[in-house]
Amino acid sequence: MKDDASQTFPPHLIGVLVALTLAWGFNWPMIKLSLAGMAPMHFRTLCLAAGAVVLFTMAAARRLPWRMPRAEWRRLAIISLVNITVWNILSVHGVALMASGRASILGYTMPMWAVLLGTWVLGEPFTRRRALGVALGMAGMLLLLGAELQAVGRAPAGALFMIGAAIGWAIAIVLIRKWPTTLPTTSFAAWQMVIGGLPILALALFTEQGSFNLFALAPGPMFGVLYNMFIAFGFCYWAFTKIAQTAPAGVSGLSSLMVPVVGVFSGAVVLGETPRWSDYAALVLVVGSLATVLIPAKRPARPLAPPTERPAGSA
Repeated sequence: MKDDASQTFPPHLIGVLVALTLAWGFNWPMIKLSLAGMAPMHFRTLCLAAGAVVLFTMAAARRLPWRMPRAEWRRLAIISLVNITVWNILSVHGVALMASGRASILGYTMPMWAVLLGTWVLGEPFTRRRALGVALGMAGMLLLLGAELQAVGRAPAGALFMIGAAIGWAIAIVLIRKWPTTLPTTSFAAWQMVIGGLPILALALFTEQGSFNLFALAPGPMFGVLYNMFIAFGFCYWAFTKIAQTAPAGVSGLSSLMVPVVGVFSGAVVLGETPRWSDYAALVLVVGSLATVLIPAKRPARPLAPPTERPAGSA
């Protein structure tokens, strides 16, 4: 049975996870703020371009390899399609159609799909700890939705967009584990943004009205776009890729469950939404879910060796 340290979150990446959780959680109201001033695909194109430039610059500064081996291009294209193209198109339209906190909750049904796909595709063990983590996490998500379920029903397209984005993200996590790359994380994440961003650029140019001019935006939307360009797409995608490459798919998924909780509370700070008792209760459930992947399982104690028999009269 593999319910041991190999099936928990890597301790050396906990700092990365904390930073990712705070930065990505705060980003949900930033997306809503950005969309008040810029068309969705224009916004995403600008963010992906900036993220790719930041990551390639980091790779060059650290003298990391950046050329993608020819044999890995097909796999890279598939991963980029589900991780960048599908997620960014569906999630940005989902956020546009519903409240940012509600959208983040639906997007973070991803861990459930990641655990199921990780078990089916990668043969990862569906242990009792992992089942408990999924149950606690999904209970927290349902509690966060609570009275919002009627609102979700009033915006079915937004809800479907977010669930589709969550499934695409889960598929990406599984594929990153199934197809390891020889590139370092920084270069690998940058290439995903370039390839996955091309269909998004085409949509921006041929289906939307608008411009890429940041200076034409009001201060609020401009701040939201800049935050996405350099924090959400520069740092967060690198951190997510690092975790997905290192931790089991189910563990990666469950470890992200704190993000929508941060999204709900940061939405209260940025957008003036008021947290309810259910938000705090959900926080407790999600922390319990995180504990199932962050705290290593206890290994069974080794039985004591039987005492060595000695001849009678020996000292």
